[in-house]
Amino acid sequence: MSISATSSSRKSAPVARMAPDRDLFSYPKYWAECFGTAPFLPMSRKEMDELGWDSCDVILVVGDAYVDHPSFGMAVVGRMLEAQGYRVGLICQPDWHSKDDFMRLGKPNLFFGVSAGNMDSMINRYTADKKLRHDDAYTAGDIGGKRPDRAVTVYTQRCKEAFKDVPVIIGGIEASLRRIAHYDYWSEKVRRSVIFDAKADILIYGNAERPLIEVAYRLASGVPVSDIQDVRGTAVIRKEALPGWRGVDSTALDKIGKIDPIPNPYGADDMGCSSYSEFAKAGIDLTKPVEVEAKPILVQPARQKPWEQTYVKLPAFEQVSVNKPLYAHASRILHQETNPGCARAIMQRHGDRHIWVNPPAFPLSTEEMDLVFGLPYQRVPHPVYGKEKIPAYEMIKTSVNIMRGCFGGCSFCSITEHEGRIIQSRSKESIMREIQDIRDKVPGFTGVISDLGGPTANMYRLNCKNPKAEQTCRRPSCVYPTICEHMDTDQSPTVELYREARNLPGIKKVLIASGVRYDLAVEDPNYVRELVQHHVGGYLKIAPEHTENGPLSKMMKPGMGAYDKFKEMFDRFSKEAGKEQYLIPYFIASHPGTTDLDMVNLALWLKARDFRLDQVQNFYPSPMANATTIYHTEMNSLKNINKANTEVVAVPKGERQRRLHKAILRYHDPKGWPMIREALIRLNMSHLIGRGKDCLVPPETKDELQQKPQRGGKPALTRHTGLNPAAKATKPYSKAKPATKAVSTQGSHSQPASKKAGAKGGASKPR
Repeated sequence: MSISATSSSRKSAPVARMAPDRDLFSYPKYWAECFGTAPFLPMSRKEMDELGWDSCDVILVVGDAYVDHPSFGMAVVGRMLEAQGYRVGLICQPDWHSKDDFMRLGKPNLFFGVSAGNMDSMINRYTADKKLRHDDAYTAGDIGGKRPDRAVTVYTQRCKEAFKDVPVIIGGIEASLRRIAHYDYWSEKVRRSVIFDAKADILIYGNAERPLIEVAYRLASGVPVSDIQDVRGTAVIRKEALPGWRGVDSTALDKIGKIDPIPNPYGADDMGCSSYSEFAKAGIDLTKPVEVEAKPILVQPARQKPWEQTYVKLPAFEQVSVNKPLYAHASRILHQETNPGCARAIMQRHGDRHIWVNPPAFPLSTEEMDLVFGLPYQRVPHPVYGKEKIPAYEMIKTSVNIMRGCFGGCSFCSITEHEGRIIQSRSKESIMREIQDIRDKVPGFTGVISDLGGPTANMYRLNCKNPKAEQTCRRPSCVYPTICEHMDTDQSPTVELYREARNLPGIKKVLIASGVRYDLAVEDPNYVRELVQHHVGGYLKIAPEHTENGPLSKMMKPGMGAYDKFKEMFDRFSKEAGKEQYLIPYFIASHPGTTDLDMVNLALWLKARDFRLDQVQNFYPSPMANATTIYHTEMNSLKNINKANTEVVAVPKGERQRRLHKAILRYHDPKGWPMIREALIRLNMSHLIGRGKDCLVPPETKDELQQKPQRGGKPALTRHTGLNPAAKATKPYSKAKPATKAVSTQGSHSQPASKKAGAKGGASKPR
């Protein structure tokens, strides 16, 4: 399938990319196509009656409020199914305490589709410190508590209670990241694949369009759901492997599960100049055609590639739930089987059954992406919500999603696990049409596009320059530890896109709020110049995440050299434009691989540059992320796991240490000074306690000393404390230097469409 460039100045892009069996929009339309397009997908019987429907073919049950916008998963999936001719109804944020609310639209003719929403329900509901949130950006009125914990499981069980004979297909990020046995941060144990707990029929992982349309087509054709077992991008429960598939045993550390060698994907297709010179020495002129005798051509059958119809058998749930090395081993194998071009299926035993995970779905072509984003979205919330605001919509209503996927491979991030490493880009024409739609249709539009982005700001149209390499590569990251020499780093299509967007009539400003991959950006100074001089609103947020090599190596992030180079270019181009602009760095506290000393060094780096962080996010172990595996096992699962290589990783665990790391990042906050002083004394770094410019925190004040408990455990009585020590708060150090830069940082990248993304104002990605 071709992902060709539309820019005239862009060199020709490779066209021989991963090709699915059929185009996304090539399926025969379902008979209900005659009902046409619904203004909004119906959420009630009354709306169904107005559309002339007696029933729904598909009912989607979702944990988010309904916003008919391509940044919201239920809208994308619903409009895609509608485009295939199905009548699609929505049950959003139902009352899950009984089956009644799940029956409000009646019985679906084909299946229920269940998703927790754009965010994992547990991450949506709890902070990184496991504290309950009282807000929800994906709910009208920003009200928390509108969805249950583990929403996919609860919703599926209620659907089965309502209509036990109707198939249930689960998907979205919550199901996607729980497709095999996984460590669960909230219960602090390894849980089964969510398909077992939910008792669903099929699990779809990754972006759902391609597998969902295939499954819907088969169900509509009369195929029983129990016979739909081999669709790419799906997982099902089986007693044994699919017929005709050969297995590779990788259930033990000594059984790595090797497959036949893959030919070097980076080998040249043509002979080099030296080869031609050898022919010349022999008197052979390769520029002239050779006359040969015509003979019949024997067509050889295509040779099966070593990964085709091959599956890897992982250690069983019962093993990985108690054996941390085996868990790390299984996680490493899973992350190696993510390239749609060469991934093998995965099978993992749970009791007397297995979870069978088919290879990933093929990425969408540019043409398919354009059609998906060109569906008839209203771009506003459903009228049922009235004037109540949905914060997630307010954040992205004037932003445009230009691509999907990320080849960064950051260990703490779930984007690659969910959307894949292959960049799927829209055409420039499609993006321009959406900007014009925003200009003409969004109420109250001020002329400012809040973001042109996606998972990252500057991977638009970037792919491997060698299609053969792209199809067979198993690297977890194309940019770590260094940028792969086969990765295209020419960001001129992005520059051209930015320029054309800001020159559209009625557009005053186009901001870039998605995270900029700065180690990639410095490879193209023209991109940095365009970004800095025209698309920064005074502050630009980037994510070095840390300054020390220990945690950076476990994050799979570049060193600070790339940050320094980007900052030099940022400052220079800002000065050229006559603008005073600032970089806002993001950092993660308590990431696996981080010691107390690492945090102190990071704080000293911040203090030397006069950065004072406003908000700090501790590392959040989201399901299936590489960093979560390290957190759980305290082993470096980024390397081969075997008896000879079991590198132990320092992992900040427990409330006290995680609070300490968070406090060190906020070294200027008096509330954290007692903890920091204790840590500095323990680290033999007492010289950092004082009032000098090189000190991290001030010494204890007189009031603090007086408030210290005596041996009996009670504070000393003073003229300040009186008889009720609790009546007077501790007096903070009053001569602390005021901040020159107020920096807000959220460190959790575990959710592509998270509260962090919302806070940045970036485009929320469909899930």
